[in-house]
Amino acid sequence: MLNPSVALEVLFAALAEGGDFAEIFLEDRLNNALVMRGDTVETVSTGRTHGAGIRIFHRLRCIYAYTNDTSVQGLRDCAAQAAAAVRSAPRNLNIVLTERHIDNIHGIGQYPGDTAHKARLRLMANVTRAARAVSPEIIQAQCRYADSDQRVWIANSEGVFAHDRRVYTRIAALAVASNGKENQVGFEGPGAMRGIELFDTVDPETMGKQAATRAVTMLHAPVCPAGIMPVAIASAFGGVVFHEACGHSLEAASVARGQSEFAGKIGQKIAAECVTAIDDGTEPNSWGSLNVDDEGMPTRRNVLIENGILKGYLIDKLNGLRMGMPSTGSGRRESYQYAPTSRMTNTYIAPGRDDDEQIIASMGEGLYAASMGGGSVDPATGMFNFAVDEGYLVKNGKVDTPVRGASLIGRGSEVLMKIDRVGKGLACGQGMCGAMSGSVPTNVGQPMIRISRLTVGGR
Repeated sequence: MLNPSVALEVLFAALAEGGDFAEIFLEDRLNNALVMRGDTVETVSTGRTHGAGIRIFHRLRCIYAYTNDTSVQGLRDCAAQAAAAVRSAPRNLNIVLTERHIDNIHGIGQYPGDTAHKARLRLMANVTRAARAVSPEIIQAQCRYADSDQRVWIANSEGVFAHDRRVYTRIAALAVASNGKENQVGFEGPGAMRGIELFDTVDPETMGKQAATRAVTMLHAPVCPAGIMPVAIASAFGGVVFHEACGHSLEAASVARGQSEFAGKIGQKIAAECVTAIDDGTEPNSWGSLNVDDEGMPTRRNVLIENGILKGYLIDKLNGLRMGMPSTGSGRRESYQYAPTSRMTNTYIAPGRDDDEQIIASMGEGLYAASMGGGSVDPATGMFNFAVDEGYLVKNGKVDTPVRGASLIGRGSEVLMKIDRVGKGLACGQGMCGAMSGSVPTNVGQPMIRISRLTVGGR
């Protein structure tokens, strides 16, 4: 742990050569990762991540150094190395650390450290067994399991002293179907800020069957026709489209440098009136939640878009200084080896007023994206490209033929204006989001939405 007296000593060392702000982030994390293919256990690993990062601001310049030597001398040496890059006139400092007491809203029933690997492997075997039972065309069934128990301590020269404990558990099923000529893959990967009690609500057999069924369905599906058409995107992980195509462009890391298509547009209409989008890091036990962010700020519910109007951005401390705006509790990092920046937590399009059945029935001809895959986006232009893992053509207002190989192509700002229906049933999916501060757990979500016209890639 980080002792307040040690933190003060290190902060003074960090500012010994000048600088406007200094911060310590100390982390101690235990990780478990297991992989099973069929009935065979391929890997079982347990590891520990331990170290500290020292960050210094000099005007709008950031200096970052890190070490896994968290002794007092090790922290002082790391702070001195970071301070050597500043070289400005030292200031008289009076730092008083005040511990930030924040209620832990993420209750844990069974910590990973209290669980034997045998229990994990039993759950994983249920996944692969259920997947293989779906069809003889399933040639491979794999299960990946991971959990972590992370403790962090954060102190800075503005007097913040905060501590948080984060426990994450996730299980993923991957099934491969083959007809001897080609393969198709199905995936399911639920997770939460929970311990082993995650499996009180997640049934391993069900997720194994879902992954395998998707793979077999897509194996026998014809290739999706290309064109411009209405597209309905299912709830839960369908929210990855908003996350990638629009969410990254609302992060201060892009906005502060003018590299976002939404820079300078607060108060303007950027989406259809039926669209309200929220990033909420306070949701109890959600995959992307935190009690405090990685800068020691309490997380909060940030309304990004309300009835189509841009209300705000996701802001970390440094980019907030550049923008002249306060932090929104959005500073995140993968580990002590990364300086934090603005990142999403649990990001979703809020429920609307439409029934799912009516969304499909009123679209005539188009595409129903039942399950989304990965994608890419350029925050500066908003141009995106997403794979559809499971898609169906809609004919005469009814979900009809399964199709494979579909992709969704467009620009974030244009798609937001073309959303014409938003369903009532919000659901979320889990993923890992990579950016300049590493890979962090994020929830994506939405009800079913419909985009009136979108370019669909296919054949």
